[in-house]
Amino acid sequence: MNLKESKTYNNLAKSYAGECQAYIRYKFIEYGARQQGYSCMAEIIDKVVYNEFNHARMFYTFIQKADAKTIDNINITSGYPFKEKWDLEDNLRLAAEDEKFEETKIYPEYAKTAREEGFEDIAMLYDNIIQVESCHRKLFLDLYNQLKNKTLYKKPKPVKWKCADCGYESTSKEAWKKCPLCQSEQGHVMLKLNDEN
Repeated sequence: MNLKESKTYNNLAKSYAGECQAYIRYKFIEYGARQQGYSCMAEIIDKVVYNEFNHARMFYTFIQKADAKTIDNINITSGYPFKEKWDLEDNLRLAAEDEKFEETKIYPEYAKTAREEGFEDIAMLYDNIIQVESCHRKLFLDLYNQLKNKTLYKKPKPVKWKCADCGYESTSKEAWKKCPLCQSEQGHVMLKLNDEN
């Protein structure tokens, strides 16, 4: 089957558009974290932003390979979430929901279609991105729960805290409010994520 005449081609275009939107939505979340003084959280989210950029790049690459000529326009109809507002805590939860939808509903269906149409390489791309979206969902959910439960900088057992600005380290149940060495605010303390404990 010719990729340009397949359902997979349209799915690639929808996926590309969706990843571009996720890139911007998560950039907004990263911006919000930075504005609220959570620079280490912003750095973590910025890595997800870059992942989304690369997902879009991979989908775009397959679209470009479909035809040696210039592709003027691909008409797509698809739903995209506009749930996020300017609330950091809610946005972390909503980002986890968005990732779950891609991970469990959209991309598995697109991978199945690609396989049925004979595009195993594209099906594998979707399979690999599903794995990453699962990690994104868990990360956003972890950050949401820690922010909501006020456990970003407070743990039940002593842990090693490290200042992202100067490298100062200490072990305690709670991170310092200001770094004893460089006086950076608490938001500059590197976060302890659940998969790191």
